[in-house]
Amino acid sequence: MIIGYVQTNPTFGEKERNFNQVESLLKGNKADIIVLPELFATGYTFISKDEAISLSEELNGATADFLIQQAQTTGAIIVAGFIEKDGSNIFNSALIVSEDSVIGTYRKIHLYYKEKKWFSPGNRTIKIFDLGRLKLGVMICFDWIFPETARSLAILGADIITHPANLVLPYCQKAMVTRCLENRVFAVTANRIGRETRGVDDFEFTGASQITSFNGNILSSAPKDTIYADFIEIEIKNARNKSLNDFNNVFEDRKPSYYHI
Repeated sequence: MIIGYVQTNPTFGEKERNFNQVESLLKGNKADIIVLPELFATGYTFISKDEAISLSEELNGATADFLIQQAQTTGAIIVAGFIEKDGSNIFNSALIVSEDSVIGTYRKIHLYYKEKKWFSPGNRTIKIFDLGRLKLGVMICFDWIFPETARSLAILGADIITHPANLVLPYCQKAMVTRCLENRVFAVTANRIGRETRGVDDFEFTGASQITSFNGNILSSAPKDTIYADFIEIEIKNARNKSLNDFNNVFEDRKPSYYHI
């Protein structure tokens, strides 16, 4: 199975330009799973909720149409961040699409910084997407700092955790080694690069998108400041073996009756 990410430098509010950047990076590539950054088509640094609403879309919008086209070209299931409009609410969400349709969305549960001003927090229980050949988990950016997110996905059976991100803190890439090791899952963190200065906020994004193995090995690490894409072949069955040795299994050895969570 081939999994990969695209690391972009979006221009705020210019969806078509951002679509074109992704399309050029995917040209000629085939894969099974491709992950794009959080809010890849819009940019991140909003100055008002009205601005965020103006860039939001329902599930049949331009971003979904573009991603389905890219799924048809690459043969991949694509996971990518967008602003999801649902009635009067907007969510920092990820679209999961195939070459035929939108499979579903994940709404970010743990909102970071001023996201709490613009977005409603995710209002759905964590779930996985059973794609037949594999079970797919999705989390978005700051979800990484809460180990319960990845653990919940792994306990539900996720083979791969896809992780669209707009990271500004310097810790996540190292932390994903632990997230994968403690759950024995693969993860694809698709981050962005560049700087956005809007209003009083000035964000510099950390790049270094990463594919992390079930055993904590880093299979791919992107540059910190370069538009980039990479694709890695993996053995998905390795994520289904939760044993560290003949005596230890990371799930069977858990002692929930002693935990105060």
